[in-house]
Amino acid sequence: MTVIATESLSKRFPRVTALDRLSVDITPGVTGLVGANGAGKSTLIKILLGLSPATEGRASVLGLDVATQGSAIRERVGYMPEHDCLPPDVSATEFVVHMARMSGLPPTAARERTADTLRHVGLYEERYRPIGGYSTGMKQRVKLAQALVHDPQLVLLDEPTNGLDPVGRDEMLGLIRRVHTDFGISVLVTSHLLGELERTCDHVVVIDGGALLRSSSTSDFTQTTATVAVEVTDTDRHPDGTAALREALAAAGIAVHAGGRAPGAGHVLLLDVADDSTYDTVRDTVAGLGLGLVRMEQRRHQIAEVFRKEDDRDDTQARSAGGHDAA
Repeated sequence: MTVIATESLSKRFPRVTALDRLSVDITPGVTGLVGANGAGKSTLIKILLGLSPATEGRASVLGLDVATQGSAIRERVGYMPEHDCLPPDVSATEFVVHMARMSGLPPTAARERTADTLRHVGLYEERYRPIGGYSTGMKQRVKLAQALVHDPQLVLLDEPTNGLDPVGRDEMLGLIRRVHTDFGISVLVTSHLLGELERTCDHVVVIDGGALLRSSSTSDFTQTTATVAVEVTDTDRHPDGTAALREALAAAGIAVHAGGRAPGAGHVLLLDVADDSTYDTVRDTVAGLGLGLVRMEQRRHQIAEVFRKEDDRDDTQARSAGGHDAA
């Protein structure tokens, strides 16, 4: 089944095309929608909520047509906007209860659901304080709570980690994951920070300039490569253990690429893996040199590589076009 489906969906403004014939199916789970700022992510969400009409094409959410059933969609879907939209002079409890009532919950149920939801997002102790005195992270949690309070089948989260420090981002990502694992609510979360989606999502949709670049499971994006990263310690015998290992492995016929520095650690060598014997050769070579093996791990692809490949393709086409023009 699909929770979101689009078919040749386009949205054009006088000077820009925000979505360009986007066709994609999104299934239950946690799905990441990734793209640079201006890629069309927020525009897509507004269309899915029935708040903005598409120029052409079709879309459905939970089987409901976005063009004609927007109200029904918003009853079943929670939305966390990117921008700051919270009233500063009311408490989190007052605001979330109000949003629950607007979603159709009766007064008693709205208060009960609000208390449960604020506890879930970690704001129970602070629930009676005015929102204007909240930190950025607390405000993001209020926005998440109001998106969840009416027990939706799907939530659309637009850049939920914006403005958060690393600890706040990790906590928010943990909450987002629990929305699905604890409550069975499907999630579509947008972000321009690729690493967040790799850690949080089951599926990733990549768009650029409003067009679909790729849609696949996170495991497909991050499948292992034929490259191994090796990090070793230096010794008195080999003050530059990385250089010694590079030379020894090259002599053994193993292709060694330029590596880099691991954060807070030493240099890393990247090796091509021909077969399982490569691991034995690396282990024996490290031991023979008397070095300490910090780690030897197979590298995985990253979502960012999708954008790099697209940029390389564009550069190649531009150079080709330039060559034809010169001719």
